Amino acid sequence: MTLREVGPRDGLQGEAPLPPVVRAELAASLVEAGARRLEVASFVSERAVPAMAGAAEVVRRLEELGGRRLGVVVAALVPNLRGALSALDCGVDELTVTVAASPAYNERNVRRTIDESVEEIGRVVSRAAEHQVPVDAVVSCAFGSPYEGEIPAAEVARLCGRLVALGAEAITLADTTGMATPGVLAGVVGALDEAGLGLEPGLHLHETRGTALVNAYAALAIGLTRFDTSVAGLGGSPFAAGAGGNLSTEDFVSFLDALGIEHGYDLGALVQISAALCERLGREPASKVRSANVKAAGR
Repeated sequence: MTLREVGPRDGLQGEAPLPPVVRAELAASLVEAGARRLEVASFVSERAVPAMAGAAEVVRRLEELGGRRLGVVVAALVPNLRGALSALDCGVDELTVTVAASPAYNERNVRRTIDESVEEIGRVVSRAAEHQVPVDAVVSCAFGSPYEGEIPAAEVARLCGRLVALGAEAITLADTTGMATPGVLAGVVGALDEAGLGLEPGLHLHETRGTALVNAYAALAIGLTRFDTSVAGLGGSPFAAGAGGNLSTEDFVSFLDALGIEHGYDLGALVQISAALCERLGREPASKVRSANVKAAGR
């Protein structure tokens, strides 16, 4: 079972900006709680995403705090070659790139056509290979678009095939606006299998319709073992109205405990991290485990 914690990046990108040192402290605390793969920053324009300002400092501070220990993979999201070069200069272990299977969403998200995004990803992958740094290509709207509606599974598979041909070492399917159902999910994963890509896709699930955990269970049932999660269930897309947060790390870890599946996390520590983070942000937790603990304590 491989969980990639995306709270420090995806979870915080739409929140009121926190100082880089605080974001690094969050990432370090998650490592202490058992995280072994983390997406900690986005090397994007600070004007475009103020909450991600100081990405290089986050990576540097995390190392100072002891978060870059043996066995921990530190990843950064990069929107283009310029961002990739900055991330590589910081010595990250993995790059994340993204392109949407939805043409309209891709235009709104990165102001490029899908073909233009694929070309830029090719440049990123090529430069990352020179540094022996793997690239995980995230396909947004893999299970449906808020603009076009259903995206044919064959189209998603073709896009994934293009990314693998460029040299992406991993593919992650993102349910950007929570449109996936177990049937749709199985159909897309099946299309990837039929395309013969030769790799297991990861999943990035959102809670817009309250189905993230349902879809995670369906994915487990068909043998998938790679998932993105976010502490406190934070996150969401600023380019799709009403998009819910990510699959909560503590909710999924609690669920894996119930199923007897090893994951490496300390659930109690996760709940404490979630509580402290939500208090700092001045918001209620999106995770059900955290909410249940609060209600139980108030009895």
